[in-house]
Amino acid sequence: MSIRILLADDQALVRGALSALLDLEPDLEVVAEVGSGDAVLDAVREHRPDVALLDVEMPGMDGIAAAALVRAEFPDVRVLIVTTFGRPGFLRRALQAGASGFVVKDTPAAELADAVRRVHAGLRVVDPALATDSLVAGESPLTARETEVLRAARDGSAVAAIASRLFLSEGTVRNHLSAAIGKTGAANRAEAVITADNNGWL
Repeated sequence: MSIRILLADDQALVRGALSALLDLEPDLEVVAEVGSGDAVLDAVREHRPDVALLDVEMPGMDGIAAAALVRAEFPDVRVLIVTTFGRPGFLRRALQAGASGFVVKDTPAAELADAVRRVHAGLRVVDPALATDSLVAGESPLTARETEVLRAARDGSAVAAIASRLFLSEGTVRNHLSAAIGKTGAANRAEAVITADNNGWL
């Protein structure tokens, strides 16, 4: 029996390439492809894959949030995160969401196919360099609210706009931004966003 695979990636070219590579393997079969995180759960319900390969950054819901939903509803479906963004914070969040593996997109095709087989067998597969970086970087120093405020500040919105969007007072937003700037060692909120993003904390 082939291992049934769902692919989720917002870039059609990447999705097509991954599908073609995996379909070359005699024991692997791509049964569904989707281009957004919002479409993952419905595709799992419809196609019942054995392994879901999810990108992290996609329109709508990100791959880590989608992984958590898949694992909650279908605990027998294994999730392998395949992403361009090999960031320690993403790895930590993905594993906490129930992913069985985390690899970067420049992984050789044979290694990716092997990673699919290993997570299907119930093993955990993590890029070794990223695992080391994750241990060194540690967990995010930001609170949940600081993370939410910093995420809202990504697009350069004014404090008033962020406050309105998050239903907070402007003073509270300023306090959270100030705390996030201090904890990331940044000079300003733009730097704090970049630092947090680069560590996968947002």
